[in-house]
Amino acid sequence: MSGLSVIVIVKDAAKNIQRCLESVKWADEIIILDSGSQDNTMEICQQYTQNIFSTDWPGFGIQKNRALDKAQCKWVLSIDADETLSTDLIEEIKQIICKAEDQHDAYAIKRVSFFCGRKIRYGDWSRDKVVRLFCRLPSIQFTPVIIHEKLKGYLNPGHLKGVIFHDTMQTISQVLVKIEHYSSFTAEKSYQQHKKSSILKAILHAKWCFIRGYLLRLGFLDGREGFILAVSNALGVFYRYVKLIYLYELG
Repeated sequence: MSGLSVIVIVKDAAKNIQRCLESVKWADEIIILDSGSQDNTMEICQQYTQNIFSTDWPGFGIQKNRALDKAQCKWVLSIDADETLSTDLIEEIKQIICKAEDQHDAYAIKRVSFFCGRKIRYGDWSRDKVVRLFCRLPSIQFTPVIIHEKLKGYLNPGHLKGVIFHDTMQTISQVLVKIEHYSSFTAEKSYQQHKKSSILKAILHAKWCFIRGYLLRLGFLDGREGFILAVSNALGVFYRYVKLIYLYELG
């Protein structure tokens, strides 16, 4: 089937999902895979699609592959609940999916992130580019990891000029929650990969994360939010290594 399938994995995404789905409502099909939302995420999603499924939570990579397995169209766009498409990107995607043939089997898209209400122009997030639009082929899948999944199997990626807007962590409370969740996910991933940790590693890696993001990549030019983001990223790294220590102790 020609056209575009949009896949979205969600859980308790009521604050963001409507803006996300508004930006992709023109797609030929939208597939929602939920992992136990307790808010009104599902009610909002039902306004845009009937392709809504519920399942357990095995990690980001496997969950996205589950959603991908349900897609029917030639092209697939993977988007997160806290993301929206720019107008330019929408037009580019429409042109691509209308082509009879395309020299590329996937496309990388620049992601512009907002942190606590401020557009982030520098730091670790300034170089964010993600492959999200791709042909539905058996060879193209997400890496089956708990976090930081990547698309693999494409052969000739192109690049689009439009952007994905990523409005993440709008409040400090959300920042703290995400540090807790993501440090747990990344620690579990490192444990599965048999990586080792120590308090010294935790301190050194966190220190380097802050120096790289805030100084070397000019995060200080993003003002107060640039500093908070650099500290938050460093804390996430620190707690990842600390949690990894305890995972080994617990066996």
